[in-house]
Amino acid sequence: MKTERLRKFIGGILLVSLLLFTFLPPVHQYLLLPDTITMQKGEKLSLEKSPAIQVFSSSNHVADIQNNKSALSVVGKDIGKEDVVFELAGFPIKKVDVNVVKDLKVIPGGQSIGVKLNTLGVLVVGHHLVNTPDGKKSPGEEAGIQVGDMITKINGEKVDKMNDVAPFVQQAGEKQKPLDIELLRDKKIINTKLQPMKDSTEKSFKLGIYIRDSAAGIGTMTFYEPHSKKYGALGHVISDMDTKKPIVVQDGQIVKSKVTSIEKGRHGDPGEKLAQFSEDRQVIGDINRNSPYGIFGKLNQNISNGIIQKPMPIALSHQVKEGPAQILTVVDGEKVEKYDIEIVSTIPQKYPATKGMVLKIKDPKLLDKTGGIVQGMSGSPIIQNGKIIGAVTHVFVNDPTSGYGVHIEWMLNEAGINIYQNQNKEEVAS
Repeated sequence: MKTERLRKFIGGILLVSLLLFTFLPPVHQYLLLPDTITMQKGEKLSLEKSPAIQVFSSSNHVADIQNNKSALSVVGKDIGKEDVVFELAGFPIKKVDVNVVKDLKVIPGGQSIGVKLNTLGVLVVGHHLVNTPDGKKSPGEEAGIQVGDMITKINGEKVDKMNDVAPFVQQAGEKQKPLDIELLRDKKIINTKLQPMKDSTEKSFKLGIYIRDSAAGIGTMTFYEPHSKKYGALGHVISDMDTKKPIVVQDGQIVKSKVTSIEKGRHGDPGEKLAQFSEDRQVIGDINRNSPYGIFGKLNQNISNGIIQKPMPIALSHQVKEGPAQILTVVDGEKVEKYDIEIVSTIPQKYPATKGMVLKIKDPKLLDKTGGIVQGMSGSPIIQNGKIIGAVTHVFVNDPTSGYGVHIEWMLNEAGINIYQNQNKEEVAS
């Protein structure tokens, strides 16, 4: 009896599926819609019209439902969120949350920039041995301090620079009293005690660790928002060259830089832009965030790439298409130029994630100069159909003509530019 009921139930499901997907071909497109649709104001989602489908909006304030003879469209009417329900013969078959965001415009970059980062505390980048009467030892290693740890406090006092450490070491060594060390390791606070040891060769007290308090390099500006002056650059996190771990930033600055030469990329050997900071080392902005999506902060002046002076609209991840695009970058001096690329693939991401696009350099001039994507090109803005869609982030080591890109909406989010509401408080104030 139960078997017979189950058979009829399964048969009913199959029959309904057959009706929906065979006899009512347009209906399946509604069933395949994502649960949430993010669109810009004025953007239109068009679907093949089915006489059996009815559409209802909770208020018609955010989403405007339009019907004509052959198509049914959902249009982003105003900024906000709204439920849209699709019904078949009076039964709801799909509910979609429509999220309409503002039509934001930013100014594209492409300029070569110098980056100076100051760490939050001092970074442990290695261990070394101290010559003691009892043999060679590393006090830091014995205290459980690891490469990649950030020393933030000594004896309860904040440590910002390497020069802050030496007085504590000398005093603790002379008194033969261990230091109380506070470490930051993988976002967790760890406390330990560290006893400096006297090096019999150098006649001074040592910790048995190598430390660093700053880092410098070059990259490419991606965008800045003209009202708030918030910017984004690089498109990927800056990691310490020794520990390979992301640098926890206390503060930093960006300056103009000049590309002096190019080491061309080859199979298995990614190339590199060689550049120097501008002679006057004039600071053009600060750095307050170093994240998987790049570095972020505020400019203290307007900057120009010499090609595009006016703000450009952005494209959300689902609006990016496979096909032709361009990047803005510098390969000689300070001149920003536009080069042809192809978007090979793109993922319409629902949540922040890196490597949302695969791109390939197509411009013969750029290929001849660099061999493709080289280090220092990260952050170069990508433009498609008159919109900024993202930034170059990584090169494929075995194919320097190709690499990854990050979608612009995730960089905007990290910069503190909220595209999901009318205005944030800071933008209103400015």
